[in-house]
Amino acid sequence: MIYYIWSQRLRELYDKAVQLYKEENRNPHSYFSAEETAFLSSIGLRSINLFDYAEDMNRYGEPDWNIVLLIAAARRDYFLYHQHGITSSVVTEADLLPPKPESLSGIPWLPRIIKKAQCFLEGGLCHEIMYCCGGDRRFLKEHDIHPADFLRIVWASGGDQEKILSYFRKTQV
Repeated sequence: MIYYIWSQRLRELYDKAVQLYKEENRNPHSYFSAEETAFLSSIGLRSINLFDYAEDMNRYGEPDWNIVLLIAAARRDYFLYHQHGITSSVVTEADLLPPKPESLSGIPWLPRIIKKAQCFLEGGLCHEIMYCCGGDRRFLKEHDIHPADFLRIVWASGGDQEKILSYFRKTQV
């Protein structure tokens, strides 16, 4: 992999996915060649990630390229520097996520998005669930937190929800 231009290559694939979805291709497995899929794997992503972002971009106008790039950069960094290039073999299925209305310290959705962020960082989020979906975006906008920043907060917390709550208390004043 050529590290210097990884973001340019990702941009090409993101644009390709957005266009394919716009052309009504709904088969994420047909979006990328073996070489393109290998590139995505080399930065810790899967084709379903770009399909999901392309779908939401076409349907809702977000997440845009800038958000996708920063999310991908957080995942890439975690993958390369924390996981040493090895994706988790554990896949978290949708029914194992906290329910949408569940709250933590009175903050609805927080337990769910924390778990989704952890699973996304590890590369273990099932295909049916997307990090930075409409519900996540609504939550993050309400709390004025960038989706990539939230990933890094979860990463820095080391799984300690009290650290995440501490961050929330400091920023929500």
